[in-house]
Amino acid sequence: MPRLKIIRRALGLTQEELAVRFRIPLGTLRGWEQGAAQPDQTARAYLRAIADDVAAVHRALQAAPSPR
Repeated sequence: MPRLKIIRRALGLTQEELAVRFRIPLGTLRGWEQGAAQPDQTARAYLRAIADDVAAVHRALQAAPSPR
């Protein structure tokens, strides 16, 4: 699984920016980066999609309605 910190740094984003852009709770993101928690299978697939094609994930999120 791609390491989140490596993905984030490659994108040139802060934790806060990545959390907002990809709709990941900031506390969850920090926990993953610090090793306090591990992403579950669904989250790992999402992170892999971000690593493989960030533009496609970003477009999909822009087209989707925001969670309430």
